[in-house]
Amino acid sequence: MEIRPIKTENDYTLAIQRIEKLWGANKNSPNGDELDLLTTIVEAYEIKHFPILPPDPVDAIIFRMEQMNMTKSDMAKYIGSQSRVSEILGRKRQLTLKMVKSLYKGLKISAEILLA
Repeated sequence: MEIRPIKTENDYTLAIQRIEKLWGANKNSPNGDELDLLTTIVEAYEIKHFPILPPDPVDAIIFRMEQMNMTKSDMAKYIGSQSRVSEILGRKRQLTLKMVKSLYKGLKISAEILLA
Protein backbone atom coordinates (compact mmCIF):
# COMPACT_ATOMS: atom_id res chain seq x y z
CA MET A 1 0.00 0.00 0.00
CA GLU A 2 1.57 3.23 -1.18
CA ILE A 3 -0.59 6.27 -0.55
CA ARG A 4 0.55 9.67 -1.71
CA PRO A 5 -1.06 13.09 -1.71
CA ILE A 6 -3.21 13.90 -4.73
CA LYS A 7 -1.51 16.77 -6.52
CA THR A 8 -2.67 16.41 -10.12
CA GLU A 9 -5.72 15.36 -12.10
CA ASN A 10 -3.83 12.18 -13.04
CA ASP A 11 -3.19 11.39 -9.36
CA TYR A 12 -6.90 11.89 -8.76
CA THR A 13 -7.86 9.54 -11.61
CA LEU A 14 -5.48 6.85 -10.35
CA ALA A 15 -6.85 7.16 -6.82
CA ILE A 16 -10.43 6.79 -8.09
CA GLN A 17 -9.44 3.71 -10.09
CA ARG A 18 -7.80 2.18 -7.03
CA ILE A 19 -10.88 2.94 -4.90
CA GLU A 20 -13.02 1.13 -7.46
CA LYS A 21 -10.79 -1.94 -7.17
CA LEU A 22 -10.85 -1.84 -3.37
CA TRP A 23 -14.59 -1.18 -3.08
CA GLY A 24 -16.22 -3.68 -0.74
CA ALA A 25 -13.01 -4.58 1.11
CA ASN A 26 -13.41 -5.66 4.73
CA LYS A 27 -13.10 -2.75 7.17
CA ASN A 28 -10.37 -4.17 9.38
CA SER A 29 -8.09 -5.43 6.65
CA PRO A 30 -5.11 -3.90 4.83
CA ASN A 31 -7.29 -3.29 1.77
CA GLY A 32 -10.02 -1.79 3.94
CA ASP A 33 -7.50 0.54 5.56
CA GLU A 34 -6.17 1.56 2.17
CA LEU A 35 -9.71 2.22 0.94
CA ASP A 36 -10.43 4.36 3.99
CA LEU A 37 -7.28 6.45 3.51
CA LEU A 38 -7.82 6.86 -0.23
CA THR A 39 -11.42 7.99 0.16
CA THR A 40 -10.29 10.53 2.75
CA ILE A 41 -7.66 12.12 0.51
CA VAL A 42 -9.93 11.98 -2.55
CA GLU A 43 -12.66 13.75 -0.60
CA ALA A 44 -10.20 16.46 0.47
CA TYR A 45 -9.07 16.91 -3.15
CA GLU A 46 -12.67 17.14 -4.39
CA ILE A 47 -13.63 19.70 -1.75
CA LYS A 48 -10.71 21.87 -2.81
CA HIS A 49 -11.00 21.46 -6.58
CA PHE A 50 -14.71 20.79 -7.16
CA PRO A 51 -16.58 22.77 -4.50
CA ILE A 52 -20.35 22.40 -4.42
CA LEU A 53 -21.89 25.82 -4.12
CA PRO A 54 -25.21 26.28 -2.36
CA PRO A 55 -28.18 26.62 -4.71
CA ASP A 56 -29.62 29.96 -5.61
CA PRO A 57 -32.58 30.81 -3.32
CA VAL A 58 -35.07 31.05 -6.19
CA ASP A 59 -33.83 27.78 -7.67
CA ALA A 60 -34.29 26.16 -4.26
CA ILE A 61 -37.87 27.43 -4.05
CA ILE A 62 -38.66 26.22 -7.56
CA PHE A 63 -37.12 22.84 -6.79
CA ARG A 64 -39.22 22.47 -3.63
CA MET A 65 -42.34 23.54 -5.55
CA GLU A 66 -41.66 20.79 -8.08
CA GLN A 67 -41.02 18.24 -5.33
CA MET A 68 -44.30 19.09 -3.65
CA ASN A 69 -46.23 19.54 -6.90
CA MET A 70 -47.08 23.14 -5.95
CA THR A 71 -48.22 25.99 -8.17
CA LYS A 72 -47.48 29.68 -7.90
CA SER A 73 -50.92 30.07 -6.35
CA ASP A 74 -49.94 27.61 -3.61
CA MET A 75 -46.90 29.73 -2.83
CA ALA A 76 -48.97 32.82 -2.04
CA LYS A 77 -49.49 31.69 1.55
CA TYR A 78 -45.71 31.65 2.09
CA ILE A 79 -44.65 34.68 0.05
CA GLY A 80 -47.69 36.93 -0.22
CA SER A 81 -49.88 37.71 -3.18
CA GLN A 82 -49.63 35.81 -6.45
CA SER A 83 -48.05 38.87 -8.06
CA ARG A 84 -45.42 38.91 -5.27
CA VAL A 85 -44.73 35.22 -5.96
CA SER A 86 -44.22 36.04 -9.64
CA GLU A 87 -41.85 38.87 -8.75
CA ILE A 88 -39.78 36.60 -6.48
CA LEU A 89 -39.67 33.69 -8.92
CA GLY A 90 -38.91 36.13 -11.76
CA ARG A 91 -36.02 37.53 -9.71
CA LYS A 92 -37.48 41.03 -9.79
CA ARG A 93 -37.80 41.25 -6.01
CA GLN A 94 -35.68 40.00 -3.11
CA LEU A 95 -37.01 37.72 -0.40
CA THR A 96 -37.82 39.51 2.84
CA LEU A 97 -36.96 38.10 6.24
CA LYS A 98 -40.65 37.39 6.81
CA MET A 99 -40.78 35.37 3.57
CA VAL A 100 -37.62 33.47 4.50
CA LYS A 101 -39.10 32.53 7.88
CA SER A 102 -42.35 31.43 6.25
CA LEU A 103 -40.58 29.32 3.59
CA TYR A 104 -38.33 27.79 6.22
CA LYS A 105 -41.19 26.87 8.54
CA GLY A 106 -43.71 25.87 5.91
CA LEU A 107 -41.60 24.20 3.24
CA LYS A 108 -38.48 23.29 5.23
CA ILE A 109 -36.16 25.12 2.86
CA SER A 110 -32.90 25.91 4.63
CA ALA A 111 -32.74 29.49 5.85
CA GLU A 112 -29.04 29.48 4.96
CA ILE A 113 -29.94 28.83 1.32
CA LEU A 114 -32.75 31.38 1.30
CA LEU A 115 -30.51 34.09 2.77
CA ALA A 116 -27.65 33.48 0.31
